[in-house]
Amino acid sequence: MRAMILAAGRGERMRPLTDHLPKPLLPVAGKPLIVHHIEALAQAGIRQIVINHAWLGVLIEQQLGDGSQFGVQLQYSAEGETGLETAGGIKKALPLLGTEPFLVVNGDVLTDFPFSRLNRQLPVQQTAHLVLVPNPPQHPLGDFAFDHSTALVLPQGESQWTFSGIGLYRPEFFTQVPAGKQKLAPFLRQAMTQGQVGGELYNGFWADIGTPERLAQAEQQLALLQEAR
Repeated sequence: MRAMILAAGRGERMRPLTDHLPKPLLPVAGKPLIVHHIEALAQAGIRQIVINHAWLGVLIEQQLGDGSQFGVQLQYSAEGETGLETAGGIKKALPLLGTEPFLVVNGDVLTDFPFSRLNRQLPVQQTAHLVLVPNPPQHPLGDFAFDHSTALVLPQGESQWTFSGIGLYRPEFFTQVPAGKQKLAPFLRQAMTQGQVGGELYNGFWADIGTPERLAQAEQQLALLQEAR
């Protein structure tokens, strides 16, 4: 399986930390945020990883190189200074992602989710599989609903969950996505109405690194988690 780490965000809410450093390179617990993902993916047996980038993306390539220092093979999808949003970025990177289902993870989350759980095939009728998490304080209304009986993700429901930014996709999912700047959520909701999006709930450690304050909180949580182990 191949994986893609989404690293093209400008990180406006993280300024001034991101004025001279792309958000994925911000240090968390002694290593760049994106390195936490690379190491976790490698541990799950995923060796071919694509990273998209925009703002200060050349610094990402300079620091991570070809990935050999992590035991993986890194390829890059450059999007210019402004980026292409999530769906547009994945669409552009498709030639690097092969013909089989691939894993995608947002570069600005921190989690101990075991990526090996997604190193598998999707059911024939599904084009995507999303990992949902409990709603954090900054996102109390969540994103999508989850049907426990069918394990399908729905656009709306009585109980809403937050999309973790971790998912498994068939390349065919993105045939409906036009080239250029495109958000992912509208295409996910469209596929959900056709019963094509499966999912699972994860109650382990997950943090959205959206502001300097949340970065500090996530670092503290990670330290406590590591101590408990």
